[in-house]
Amino acid sequence: MIRKGTCVIVGLVVLLATGCGSGSSTSGSGAVTVNLTQQNGSGESGTATLTKEGDKTKVALDLQSPSATMMSEPQPAHIHKGSCATLDPTPLYALADVKNGRSTSTVDVKLDVLRQGAFAINVHKSATKIQTYVACGDIGTGDTAGAGSGRGY
Repeated sequence: MIRKGTCVIVGLVVLLATGCGSGSSTSGSGAVTVNLTQQNGSGESGTATLTKEGDKTKVALDLQSPSATMMSEPQPAHIHKGSCATLDPTPLYALADVKNGRSTSTVDVKLDVLRQGAFAINVHKSATKIQTYVACGDIGTGDTAGAGSGRGY
């Protein structure tokens, strides 16, 4: 007969091994996928794929929306210090505007720095409605030390 305590321990080990529902995952190729979740009722969500390119990081955004709003104007996107819950409003790295749900950029920071620090990718409704966030995803969960000097818009 298996004791209840043993079942609880096995369950905790399995939960820890699966990453406890982390907002990002690493593929076999070393690329990191960050889930971008909707904000402010936008209905926009998707993924950001971060790939190491030497001392830089390639960031590919892919957003979906049930409405045509996202198709009408380019949407600014940035990497910020902090998390989606506690975002530093000053962008650290500007990304190419999201157009028709997609954007590809290369930023001057190592992927390992982003993964080990506290950083988030944020997408705005439009340049004229920059204060309205439509999607966000946490890249890392650690400290922002060693990140570089904020490179805004």
